[in-house]
Formats: sequence, structure tokens, C-alpha cells
Amino acid sequence: MQNYRHDYPLSTGRSFQSNRQGDDMHNLNFYLGNTPSVPDGVYIHEFHRTWWGDYSKLEQVHTFIQWLFPLQEPGMNHRAYELTKPEIEAFCNNDTAKLNLLASYKLMLDFYGIEFSNPETGEVRRAEDWQKRFKNLNRNSHNNLRLTRILKCLGTLGFRHYQAPLVHFFLEETLVHGNLPTVKESALNYFLFTVLDREERRKLVRFAYLNYEPKAEFVWCPRKIQRSS
Repeated sequence: MQNYRHDYPLSTGRSFQSNRQGDDMHNLNFYLGNTPSVPDGVYIHEFHRTWWGDYSKLEQVHTFIQWLFPLQEPGMNHRAYELTKPEIEAFCNNDTAKLNLLASYKLMLDFYGIEFSNPETGEVRRAEDWQKRFKNLNRNSHNNLRLTRILKCLGTLGFRHYQAPLVHFFLEETLVHGNLPTVKESALNYFLFTVLDREERRKLVRFAYLNYEPKAEFVWCPRKIQRSS
């Protein structure tokens, strides 16, 4: 997580499987609709159009998440590409790519039973069918890894302000409402620390501490910070 928060100072931006040379904009080209994902062969607009609401496919296929939410680190799909720093700059300056990333985020929010309450600020709320989707999230813990990836990707590709609202949502659902017991540890150990804005991260840690029981077992910030809360 520290490597991520320090923007991967030693990152090469090469693929996980091999040092494939040539075009270093694989993820950007995918997001511009020029090339399909590998190995599934799906273009970005097909994901948004035909995978929306196909919860079985979104749950069972494990090779798409690295394309929808690329990072400067490898994932389980050895045929996906890590982001390069020039690619990140180009992506963040391309309105089409960012709009498509926003559509991918909405696709996955829907899969998890979540929807925007304010797209400007990134605030989210339970969707209409949240109970069924939460049941799936509790049952399939690999989605915690996906959510960590999504949060990191948002921070890398121009949607940093979306990180804290999503983390706050999961902290509230786990610590206050107790709806997602299998997400709780990931929310505290990983989701929290993907947030790049230091002040927002501190607010989230404080919220977590105030709603965690027993407080004597809260280990996600120093005692002096706990006392100030």
C-alpha cells in the first residue's frame, strides 16, 4: 500500500507476464475503444452495454477487472498491462477515457448494490436491490480485492475525490449497520489506506474508531490519535 501511496517510484509499467515492448498505451487504447480486453475480447462499450446487470458474468469472470481498473501493479490476468506513467498522464487528460472509466465504476457499483447519490462529490448510497447484492458480496470475498483495486484506480486516474465517499460507505455499512461482516476487515486494513487525500483519510480513521467496538482492540491509528477523538 505504501508503494501505491508513493506512486510506485520503481514502477516500470511493463506487463506482468513479460517485458512486451512497443505501444505503452494499452490501457488507454482499450478505454478509447480501439482495442478489446484480453483474453475475453470485449471492447469497453460492450462491457458497459452488455455486461450491465449480468451479475453472474461479473461474478464468475475473473479476467476483466484488470482491464476496467488498471494499476501500476500486476493482477491475476497475466495478459493485462500495468499502467505506465506517461499513460496515466494521457488518460487523465482525455475526457473520453475518463467518461468511460466513470461508466465502468457505475457498472461495478451496481454489481455491489450501490448507486451514486451525488456524482459530483462521489457520494454513494444503497441501490434498490442492495440486500441481494450485499448477500453476494458477503458470500464472495474475492470482491474485496476487486474493491481495493477499484479504489486504487480511482485515485490514479483522476477520480481521487471518489475514494473517501466509497470507503465511508463501507465503513458505515460494516461498523454501524453490520451488513457486510466479511468486508469489515478489508475495509479497515485496505480500503481505508487507498485514500490518497491525507485529511480525508484521517477523517475516515476517526469515523472508524468512533464506531468500532471494542475500542481497546482498534489498531488502525496510534493511541494519541484515539485519545484526541
